Amino acid sequence: MNTYPLKSIGIDDAKKMQFKMIDTITKHFNGSEVLSLGDLGVVKGLNKPSFTKKAEKVLAEFFNAEAATLVRGAGTGALRWGIISFLKPGDSILVHDAPIYPTTEVTLNTMGIKTIKADFNNIDEVKKVLLKSKLDGALVQYTRQKLEDSYDIGEIITLIKQHNENIKIITDDNYAVMKVDKIGTQLGADLSGFSSFKLLGPEGVGVLVGKADLIEKVVSLNYSGGSQVQGFEAMEVLRGLAYAPVSLAIQAEVNEELVERLKNGEVKGVKNAFLANAQSKVLLVEFEKEIANIVLEESEKLGAAPNPVGAESKYEMVPMIYRISGTFRKADPTLEKRMIRINPMRSGADTVIRILKESVKTAYEIL
Repeated sequence: MNTYPLKSIGIDDAKKMQFKMIDTITKHFNGSEVLSLGDLGVVKGLNKPSFTKKAEKVLAEFFNAEAATLVRGAGTGALRWGIISFLKPGDSILVHDAPIYPTTEVTLNTMGIKTIKADFNNIDEVKKVLLKSKLDGALVQYTRQKLEDSYDIGEIITLIKQHNENIKIITDDNYAVMKVDKIGTQLGADLSGFSSFKLLGPEGVGVLVGKADLIEKVVSLNYSGGSQVQGFEAMEVLRGLAYAPVSLAIQAEVNEELVERLKNGEVKGVKNAFLANAQSKVLLVEFEKEIANIVLEESEKLGAAPNPVGAESKYEMVPMIYRISGTFRKADPTLEKRMIRINPMRSGADTVIRILKESVKTAYEIL
């Protein structure tokens, strides 16, 4: 089985990213403000908390974007408002020939947006679709949607813009931000949307960065007081982003170590191990026998999280050992019985290996 996971940045680059975030924060907040929780309400002239406005300026500068806004609804909300900013019912949008992320699909269906598919892994096919189709926009997901996905998001963005620079592109950057060198807008997209909850931030807050005119459209549509992200939430977003890069780089290192150790036979009963983006970058472990369900039950008893909260949120400290994704199960239903996925989260490789060894041992005793 071949997979093509995104290349994660290393610790040194993650440190630079952290330092850049802190440096940018100091340009927009004074010291006392950084140590406060932030304000509330709709400040006259801003129609939002002043701390939220300042945090948005930090985000725009950090991601080299014209503007940024914080919205309700996490990553789903960010993408939904981004799509609304440049599409109307009946418009057509280019998407990858793969299952669209379910919550994004709801937005497209609700708006009556027509989807035109092209296999992003096949550049010639993308070119043909661009030539024969009338497109009003494009949606490009940064992480993998199918096992065999290998496309370069920057290459796809460039190709679309070279064909017609007026086609608005929004990228789904969930599970990629702070793990890769550049997000979608830094590679030429008009908008990038992602969840702050997946980056050690607060629940339910989404981030949208990109072209100023599109961001302003979103801001104008979220004018009510109840739509505003409050100052204390905006500060939580920044705190999460400050710590996320290094934390995620360590997580990537642990994943690499686990693959090597498992392939070298450290845990008896493991047939294969490899990395894949599904959606977050995880370790897939295949067993020699159909013991996946037992291993999942035993791992939870030994302290592993059995399910995600926000998929790499601030609550997910212990390793998460859970069943393979629906996409994988659909591709090969038999995998569910002999394969699991693992995200080490904040744990070290030794912890994951220990839990796996004990779980597999118990599974063999039960069989």
